[in-house]
Amino acid sequence: MFRILEAQAPTKQNATDTINILSGRLQSATLVEDRRAAILGLRSFAKLYPASVASGALRNLINNLNHDGEDVDTTKVVLETLLMLFSPDESSPEASDDIALWLADEFTQRQENITILLDLLDRHEFFSRLYALQLITAISSARPERTQECVYTAPLGVSRLVATLDDKREAVRTEGLLLLTALTACSSDLQKLVAFENAFDRVFVIIDAEGSLTHGGAVVQDCLSLLANLLRLNPSNQSFFRETGGGLKMAAILDQVRREEDVPDGVADWAASQRDKNLWGLLSVIRLFLSTGSAGAQVNQTAFWQNGVTPLILEISFHPLMEMSIRAEALVTCADLIKGNRSLQERFAQSDVVSPSEGLSELPIPKINGDAQGFRKARVTVNVIRGLLDLALAVSNASSYDLRLAACECIKAYLYGHGPIRLHFLTRARDGYVSDEHEADNVLTILLEGNDGRIGDPYRHWVAAVILFHLLYEDFDAKQLAMEIMDGDASKGEEVVTCIQSLTENLVVGAQRECDDRVSIAYLMVLCSWLYEDPDAVNDFLGEGSNIESLIHMVLHPHPQKVLVAGLCAFLLGIIYEFSTKDSPVPRATVYEILTSRLGREQYNDKMTKLRESPLVRDYEVSAQIPAHESFGGLPEVYFDKTFVDFLKDNYSRVLRAMDRDPGIEVSVVANGIQKGVSRELVDSLRSQLEDRGKALQKAEADVLTVERKLGQEQADRRKSHEGAMIELSRIKSINESLQKHHEEDVHRIDLTNRRILQEAQEAHEKLVLSLQVEAQKCKRDSEDAAAKVRIRHQAETNDLKNTIHNIEETIEKLQKDHAQDLRTAHEEYSTNVTLIEARLQRAEERAAEADERAAKAQEFAETSEVSRSSIQVELDDLLMVLGDLEEKRAKDKTRLRALGAPVSDGEEEEQEDEVDAE
Repeated sequence: MFRILEAQAPTKQNATDTINILSGRLQSATLVEDRRAAILGLRSFAKLYPASVASGALRNLINNLNHDGEDVDTTKVVLETLLMLFSPDESSPEASDDIALWLADEFTQRQENITILLDLLDRHEFFSRLYALQLITAISSARPERTQECVYTAPLGVSRLVATLDDKREAVRTEGLLLLTALTACSSDLQKLVAFENAFDRVFVIIDAEGSLTHGGAVVQDCLSLLANLLRLNPSNQSFFRETGGGLKMAAILDQVRREEDVPDGVADWAASQRDKNLWGLLSVIRLFLSTGSAGAQVNQTAFWQNGVTPLILEISFHPLMEMSIRAEALVTCADLIKGNRSLQERFAQSDVVSPSEGLSELPIPKINGDAQGFRKARVTVNVIRGLLDLALAVSNASSYDLRLAACECIKAYLYGHGPIRLHFLTRARDGYVSDEHEADNVLTILLEGNDGRIGDPYRHWVAAVILFHLLYEDFDAKQLAMEIMDGDASKGEEVVTCIQSLTENLVVGAQRECDDRVSIAYLMVLCSWLYEDPDAVNDFLGEGSNIESLIHMVLHPHPQKVLVAGLCAFLLGIIYEFSTKDSPVPRATVYEILTSRLGREQYNDKMTKLRESPLVRDYEVSAQIPAHESFGGLPEVYFDKTFVDFLKDNYSRVLRAMDRDPGIEVSVVANGIQKGVSRELVDSLRSQLEDRGKALQKAEADVLTVERKLGQEQADRRKSHEGAMIELSRIKSINESLQKHHEEDVHRIDLTNRRILQEAQEAHEKLVLSLQVEAQKCKRDSEDAAAKVRIRHQAETNDLKNTIHNIEETIEKLQKDHAQDLRTAHEEYSTNVTLIEARLQRAEERAAEADERAAKAQEFAETSEVSRSSIQVELDDLLMVLGDLEEKRAKDKTRLRALGAPVSDGEEEEQEDEVDAE
């Protein structure tokens, strides 16, 4: 029976099938209620089966936000389901980090998906805004860069996000604050857009609403984080913040902190901890404006001073009731606020602060009538520089080391880049040292009087040495002023001990007493920076002959843990040798001999290498300075000053190679415009130039010999070729002269012949015309006579005779015309021939001129002349033939005249025959 019932029971569904059914229903349902029911079913599976729900219904869920966006209940359920997919249950079999990436990709690969979520921010419904912000935050956590791009390109996307900061509901406002903080972490474009949406003012409104720094909680920290993101490495936002009065708002917040701390009851302990965190965050934000090397750093420094931020931070740093860590951070911020700004450094020195040593004192409270009634606590103030020296050089417990180091940083910033302030500070220290008054905060007194037994406080000497190091570092005038400090009066027979010798003596004594390494390192930092590139200081050091032996002993017999001290001693010895001279109290050659014999090159290189490879030097930039409360021995792990580490790394290679240089070559140093010593680089350069020039000279001499031999050979060849050319030229000239002479004779003869031929042709033409005229007249007279006779004799034949005469006249005219035409043709042919002959004569003359210019082609020109003469001869023959043709035509004309009955004289024929024979 049971088996029958089991067989008839429906198939049991698993989660995957149910999710698929719900996904299909969500996609196909037409009623909002049906879609909402399907979404509610999917939401119940989202925590345990996120992959199945996402793969089957993610796109439908996103599309539902767009289709059913007006339905608040449906939108809320969809957003809840999507948020569950981003945070599945840890016990889920499908839980994986890849699901969040996949979901984020689905949203960010299509711009409209992010736009749908941003559109939900326009509604004032609580859950829609809250869940939309949380969902964008989850997407940004998985795919931050792509989410930033989508928000940046979405219409009014940034404006909608920033507008959530004005929401009165704390949950929505906080989510918007966190989302903006995440989006602006590394996108400068978004940072600018958010800033220009009046984000700064809105953030300060939230801070004020949360109770400012004192009473504000985590929300205030989030606000400061957003400010930090908007201002970090963004000059345009910093300028916008400065111009919109952000500095004044910061000053108001800091002033409120100061005033609340000054009230009789102060700030409660439970609120002080969060206040300190918030104040720390605000100081960090201020330091973002003061990045080293930033173009707008000085402008920001001036703006903060004018807005009152710097004086307020200075008051907080000296407030006795503030926590040490906050005071230290405030002092470091003060250092950044004045560093490198000469005008602010001078104003800073004129400020007064609460005395760190005296604190508060009780003063009587006067009544209205003048009688004292009770007492009140008043602050004792001192100059800020005196207060900083008290903080830095005072003997304090371990909890104040951070404050002392911060005060040292502030003094360094006060001295940075301001030569007159350095000289003034050093002069005051010198005057205080040489006077009978004992000043506990005088750096020279602390360093020159040696260890006063305070073994547990090595940082008193260390801080004093760091301050003196920054007073002397790369300042020639300060070094000269410090060299004038001496102990002892020579006029009274006392031994005079210079400042350098006193520092060296205290260094050696401290090493013998096995003082803390920080004390020895402090003295070595001062000596290394002072003696570097200062031959006068090196000579002062060498004035005490035992100093080198003491340093060598410290290098050769160090404590196993004193690697840094031994390395710095070797570094100092290298500097001494590098900048010593032959005129030093211990000559340079002697120093070299002592170092090589006592220390040796191998030991020197080994100590220097170990110093450079020490983590405290090698990793100084990346390793944080350990606070006092975090170090094992109660002292912070601070051994070097940052500027000294940079100095050591920059000059390490040069000092390491110092032992490899010849002691006979001195190093040139230019101090205050005066060159001292001989430039080793210049000598090496000149020596290499001399060798190069010697080699070049030898090569040039060899080249000269080769060129001279080639020149002699070329000159001999040239003389030989010149003589041959002269002989050939004389021969060509003689040939040219001969050709020119014969050419002139030929031209003259041809000219005479042509003239004679022309004249004869003209005379023959004139005679022919005259004879024809005479014959015509004679014929006419004979014809008239014959006609008269015929008229008389035969009247009948008159007409015939007239016709005959008329015909004869026409014939005569035609003959005359033909003869004239022939004469003209002959004359034109003759003129053409003459022109050709003259042109050829001209060409011959031109060729003769070319023969003078080109003697080498004279023979060819001669042959050309022969050809020309032959051509002229041919032309003359042609003319003779033309004349012959004329004579032949004349004979034919006479024959025709005779045939017509015209008389022709025989004399003319004989004369013509004689002329022909003569020709």
